[in-house]
Amino acid sequence: MTNAAMTMGAIGEVRKHSGWFIALGILFLIGGVFAIAMPFIAGLTVAAVVAIVLVWLGIVEIIHAFNVKSWGGFIWDLIIGLVMLIGGISMWVNPVVATVTLTLFIAATFIAKGVFQVILGFRMRPHDGWGWMVTAGVLDLIVGLIIWAKWPISAVWAPGTLVGISLIFTGWSYIMVAAAARRLS
Repeated sequence: MTNAAMTMGAIGEVRKHSGWFIALGILFLIGGVFAIAMPFIAGLTVAAVVAIVLVWLGIVEIIHAFNVKSWGGFIWDLIIGLVMLIGGISMWVNPVVATVTLTLFIAATFIAKGVFQVILGFRMRPHDGWGWMVTAGVLDLIVGLIIWAKWPISAVWAPGTLVGISLIFTGWSYIMVAAAARRLS
């Protein structure tokens, strides 16, 4: 199947289900607005979800360790599973501390991403778009430094606000994809 045929098939599928795309987009938008309006609750929710995922993965890793004991990595699989399980339980038991810790991780991630984007942007020069890459990197760096400078108070607003922004952009993208598919009909 050619790329054009696959693209037309995808467009047809989106057009056929455009109402669902729009509904999903609206739900994401509403969730994003709530997350931004109540960022601390959204941040605690993120911490709770991460805790659940870590507990689940820890249990699976421990089961995996006992199922493949003879491969030579048993003890490491077991340790990794226990670390994830204990970390997830501790996040669940104290979600405020988890949110504060996640906020520090978010700040560090934005700072590192920003630095590497700026470096990449300057390495791309003189190609088109290099300035956008540098700008995105500088913005990430600024966001990371603001979160870091205001830490631990930034835990009250940063994770939830960032999740809210992400949800809004995701929702808007679903709506725009559906609108574009409808226009092509």
